[in-house]
Amino acid sequence: MNRLTGPRWWLRDAWLMAGRNTRRIVRAPGLLLMYALIQPVVFILLFAYVFGGAIQMPGGDYVQALIPAVFVQMILFSSIGAVAVGLAEDMRQGVMDRFRSLPMTRSSVLLGRVASEVLRSVITLTVMLGCGLLVGFRFHGSPGRIAAGFGLLLAFGFAFSWVAAWIGLMARSGEAAQGMGLVWVLPFTFVSSAFVPTATMPGPVRAFADHSPVTAMIDTLRAWFSGREAGDAALVTAVWILALTAVFMTLAVLRLRRTSG
Repeated sequence: MNRLTGPRWWLRDAWLMAGRNTRRIVRAPGLLLMYALIQPVVFILLFAYVFGGAIQMPGGDYVQALIPAVFVQMILFSSIGAVAVGLAEDMRQGVMDRFRSLPMTRSSVLLGRVASEVLRSVITLTVMLGCGLLVGFRFHGSPGRIAAGFGLLLAFGFAFSWVAAWIGLMARSGEAAQGMGLVWVLPFTFVSSAFVPTATMPGPVRAFADHSPVTAMIDTLRAWFSGREAGDAALVTAVWILALTAVFMTLAVLRLRRTSG
């Protein structure tokens, strides 16, 4: 096996690319401030204090239902802001062509980009958790379930980052990537159990919401953070994570190979 194409070198290349993208996050404090700090706090305060008194959620405590939903929503929004837009700009500026001249695999370039998004997600979740505790959110589950919930959430963000990577490679600019991303992020987050009970939705819309991966992820977090069993929601979420990762990782790698020759 060629030493430059073996698993060890593939992981090394992905690690180097993840480091590159992480340094870019640090060097762009404006984007970090917007996607990791300001936007999550605005969403939590908006929904907690503007809509919180008007919407009834199962269990009666809107804040307890809200915070897990915002966790999921911000993970999806962040993937568009970082992965899709970043890859589209790298393609437009010719950065990917320079990577092609180096002895590294196409998939390691993409894996490094997606893996670096995990760091941004951790920062975002930390900020949201602090804000959530300030507005009254509390954990009632065991430490193991709470940790498992956050681990599953990061895996969920990792899977959707591959969707964002494919979108970024399909787009011709950062603006186009952001627009294409919002087309699916908004329906996925709002047509779900995130902010209103799905029982209040019309038949076809409710059917979509009940079978959405976002609903499964949110229901799992709500259950585990509250000390309840998640039922089938956790298994459904895990299946969605594996399926989305497998499908869109393949599509993204094929797209990069097709565009870079």
